[in-house]
Amino acid sequence: MARTFFVGGNFKLNGSKQSIKEIVDRLNKASLPENVEVVICPPAAYLDSTVQEVKAKQVTVGAQNVYSKASGAFTGENSVDQIKDLGAKWVILGHSERRTYFGEDDKIVAEKTKFALDNGVPVILCIGETFEEKNAGITLDVVERQLNAVIAQVKDWTNVVIAYEPVWAIGTGLAATAEDAQDIHASIRKFLAGKLGEKVASETRILYGGSANGANASSFKDKADVDGFLVGGASLKPEFVDIINSRN
Repeated sequence: MARTFFVGGNFKLNGSKQSIKEIVDRLNKASLPENVEVVICPPAAYLDSTVQEVKAKQVTVGAQNVYSKASGAFTGENSVDQIKDLGAKWVILGHSERRTYFGEDDKIVAEKTKFALDNGVPVILCIGETFEEKNAGITLDVVERQLNAVIAQVKDWTNVVIAYEPVWAIGTGLAATAEDAQDIHASIRKFLAGKLGEKVASETRILYGGSANGANASSFKDKADVDGFLVGGASLKPEFVDIINSRN
């Protein structure tokens, strides 16, 4: 079975009620392919209003983070039940900004992933190497370490989408070539096959992230192991529609 093309939009700490409404209106009015899954992830404060605005059937809303506990004295966190209550269908976990700025190590990311999945929220799981790790030639060691932490806790990968996001390409304007991304994605899929079996490996979608934009998205079109994109800054702009339509 062919893997459904998947495009995630990570708004990060950007947007207002009005600007996000404009983004959603653009998606609602756009001619989007039937065979695409789009997940837009606004800041938590705008989850409710964003869910209310979405009309395009290809588009759902996700959160940018959740905690690994259901409730309690955890000031500033968002629970799985709370984001579900607002209509969020997905959550991004393991993003390099969470790992770098907020100290989330592989174990914390794995715990969050397991908790979200166990409570019915599919996960966009981010992995990727820094510029220093890339230059040291240890990209695969890094992504395998990050995946191994999750594999140790999660046995059912049905509701996991992997986003390979080279940290050196996030927000820098730099991007891996389509050929480089294909090579890394193929290696990730081979690793998954060895750990979880061929069926899981063949069904798991692997996205590319890291300065994906309207200009370069179509260059990934024919890469067998690139199943879509996790888009940052470009998801706030009209070119996001071009990225969604890049397989047409």
